[in-house]
Amino acid sequence: MDNGGYSLYIVRCADGSLYTGISTDVDRRLQEHERGLRGSKYLRGKGPLRLEYRQHLGDRSIASQVEFHVKRLDRRDKEDLIAGQRTLSELLP
Repeated sequence: MDNGGYSLYIVRCADGSLYTGISTDVDRRLQEHERGLRGSKYLRGKGPLRLEYRQHLGDRSIASQVEFHVKRLDRRDKEDLIAGQRTLSELLP
């Protein structure tokens, strides 16, 4: 369970695609995605899902802004973020 506030997360689908989201409880949200309950339509039928990245960001406004920018990164930048080769601050405007 997360320590309050919002976290950004990146999930890898069985087909290798990446999904980015925010949540106050990433573990619960991942379970919702896997069960198809209140999960993203994009993720339905794409399991099993694997949590690849999680970063605590604080309030919803900041998390939403970061999510917006991360979703627009190219795959290479997202993979670098997951691998720890780049940081969010390096990738965001």
